[in-house]
Amino acid sequence: MTVTYVIDGSRVTGLDRFWDVVGEAVNGPGGYFGRGLDAFADCLSGGFGTPEDGDFAIEWRHHTESARALGHEETARRLEDLLPRVHPANRERVERELARARAGQGPTLFDDLVGIITDRTAPGTLRLL
Repeated sequence: MTVTYVIDGSRVTGLDRFWDVVGEAVNGPGGYFGRGLDAFADCLSGGFGTPEDGDFAIEWRHHTESARALGHEETARRLEDLLPRVHPANRERVERELARARAGQGPTLFDDLVGIITDRTAPGTLRLL
């Protein structure tokens, strides 16, 4: 039987809050489901609250509100936080991404999260409502 996890996008006010909301959706109050893009991708593979067989769906309600909260401004904030810790070989790329985000261009955190979900799960797993 398919398990459905509901993300209430109206509760997402930024990336930190997204981690809380998705953790609670999958694992209940105070639940963990990654706090970084790589950890989130790993958690989707099963064993961190989702069924090992991948038989689950994610219903992202009010996703347009999340898309606004995880838009270019939040993307730029994340990149600014990341920049001091990035490997020197990646610094130029991150600086370019930051400049694009500040200009309101390029993919957003919302785009990245949707991409991770669709790449790491079965077709039809993500329902944007």
